[in-house]
Amino acid sequence: MLKNLFLISFILTGWATFSQIDLRNNSVRFDASESNLNSPTGFEIPAIKTPTLSNTKNPNTPNNSNLGKEKEKQIDMQNGDGLIEYTGTNKTPKYFTKDKEEKPEYGKDQYLGDFKTTAKKATFMYRDHEFVDGDMIRVYVNGEIEIPNARLEGSFRGFDLPLKDGFNKIDFEALNQGSSGPNTAQLNIYDEIGNLLASYEWNLLTGNKATAILVKQ
Repeated sequence: MLKNLFLISFILTGWATFSQIDLRNNSVRFDASESNLNSPTGFEIPAIKTPTLSNTKNPNTPNNSNLGKEKEKQIDMQNGDGLIEYTGTNKTPKYFTKDKEEKPEYGKDQYLGDFKTTAKKATFMYRDHEFVDGDMIRVYVNGEIEIPNARLEGSFRGFDLPLKDGFNKIDFEALNQGSSGPNTAQLNIYDEIGNLLASYEWNLLTGNKATAILVKQ
């Protein structure tokens, strides 16, 4: 009887020990995963590259390179009165601060000259060659008003004129004298292919005219 109790006790003790070992071996272990403690949203923020000589732009900065820049203005070849405008660099020097003093000879009409040409048309270009002070002119062709009024600017402006056979008389009347001195202008005349036919200057008092004659052969 004692032997049987001892045997049962030994079996129970061995079974308990085996169960403890087996349970420890069958336990499940969970490894801790990395957490984004530095990012409250759980999304990883891409790292910003340190600027170098070849990489000075921040990729997270919007492209505002055009902010503050004005759009280029388009050049208007016409000035609202049908006149041709010369846009080159042949302009009146800005150092003029006033026109020449008025002289008695400026108070009469001025004959610029006449010449012959075989051109079918001519181009007349004029400007204020001294102080740009608001001088105005009126242009006549063969006694008829071609341009009622035109302002003399620092750059050349003008018009094309089809030539009739024989005499073509062009008058430039001084409508005013601007803010100083006489009405002052430089006049260039070109043929249909751009050759300079003549170049004149005038100094006129209000109401007087400068006249050029082209004879088409």
